[in-house]
Amino acid sequence: MIHGPASDAEIPGWISALGIDGLVDLHLHFLPKPVMDKVWAYFDQAEEHYGMAWPVHYRTSEEERVETLRSFGVRKFAPLVYPHKPGMAEWLTSWALEFAERVPEAVPTGTFYPEPGALAVVDGALRAGARCFKAHVQVGAYDPRDELLDGVWGALADAGVPVVVHCGHGPLRGAYTGLRLFEEILVRHPSLTLVLAHAGMPEIDFAFELARRYPRVYLDTTMVGVEFTSRGNPLPPDWQDLLAEFPDRVVLGTDFPNIPYSYATQLQAIAGWAADDRLGEPFLRAVLHDTPAKLLSV
Repeated sequence: MIHGPASDAEIPGWISALGIDGLVDLHLHFLPKPVMDKVWAYFDQAEEHYGMAWPVHYRTSEEERVETLRSFGVRKFAPLVYPHKPGMAEWLTSWALEFAERVPEAVPTGTFYPEPGALAVVDGALRAGARCFKAHVQVGAYDPRDELLDGVWGALADAGVPVVVHCGHGPLRGAYTGLRLFEEILVRHPSLTLVLAHAGMPEIDFAFELARRYPRVYLDTTMVGVEFTSRGNPLPPDWQDLLAEFPDRVVLGTDFPNIPYSYATQLQAIAGWAADDRLGEPFLRAVLHDTPAKLLSV
């Protein structure tokens, strides 16, 4: 079973053979339809933005996407939302909390933006049961060190709730992207439970360095090690050495539905890493279920 599922249809049998009762995906996206439509329209122009096509593989209705995840055996998932301008965070957070009320597999999530009232939005979401937050520094084009967010980072650190942060330079460098810049947040809030989206690509080595320095730093697998990404962002040659050093600090993320390949493709990549004798099936169970389940308290 180390070879991974050859297709989406093989996913349920594969995870059952691993001895886990389902997948826990800590990084995928559900958004209000008008926002998702705009996201998909952006990917339609990917050749202009990124220099390569990015066909969204699971471009179906919200109900169909939920059923697709269920068919894979995804037991719990974090539907991440993120604003790109002021005035969106509270609305998106309210939508995500409502989504989790009607979809049993969905974990309540929230988001924020550097604007007056940011801390109130986060505090309200925490009181409502949010168990994960998303910060997209690249899309939001904001400085995570903004003083309007200092209370937010502190509140999340105190709550022990994970925040998935896209702060790496990939796929496009932003004015405030870069792990070294974001480390300034960790210096101020060293107990922050941080999940580095996309393993911090392309600064993967430094992402693991942050994991060494801060015991609450994790990396997610979103788009990591798949052919689509590896053409421009290959894994470091010591990738499996790094995984063996931190086998319980890596969590499943996929970016479903906005991926240009099948869900099984990501699982195949993860299974390939586990072929290393130091990792094996215990590593797979940790990444695919145990570690994300612990972070999401499910």
